[in-house]
Amino acid sequence: MTTSTTTAGGPGTGIEQKQNPGQLNSVQLNIVTLVNMERAAETGSLAESMYMMDNSIGGSGQGTNHLETVCKQGQVLNWIVRPIDMDKRIDNTWPPMPKINSIVFLDTELGDEEDVAERKICTELKIYGAPDRMRDKFTPVYYYWAGTILSTAKPGLYRYRLILELEQEGTKERLYLNTVEHPSIRILGI
Repeated sequence: MTTSTTTAGGPGTGIEQKQNPGQLNSVQLNIVTLVNMERAAETGSLAESMYMMDNSIGGSGQGTNHLETVCKQGQVLNWIVRPIDMDKRIDNTWPPMPKINSIVFLDTELGDEEDVAERKICTELKIYGAPDRMRDKFTPVYYYWAGTILSTAKPGLYRYRLILELEQEGTKERLYLNTVEHPSIRILGI
């Protein structure tokens, strides 16, 4: 495989840049969020009901609700969400399921972590999830959201807010909750 390059300073300068920086970051990172559905519905909060972990190297906050994931420009991130209890019940029903409704990156440079970032950090690939009729006792089903960190994203720490949609036991009503403590991604330059 060859990579196209362009000369940044003109002919003879010897300064070369990749045409598509970040395109070779093929290792995808998984950010897994486990939700205690019963506690979240009871309290109306994700504060003590959400636990996150990932497969990045060098991050912090594994098993907490304020995970820091280390990634590179151009890397694909998969945000996976599922309930802690995911087994099919004796009556052949499934427990309530969580779903990522949105991921909102926050503008931490302004000092107010609740302001939405003005710059785009990643490209949304798609929201994935299988319908209930496809579930069976042998196939775990969960929802996830995938995105690619822009190759032009500035290296640094970016906090984000997860907005989760939770099914509720015995009703078709949905509960929408935001993360209280915000997880983050730390983008490294390539």
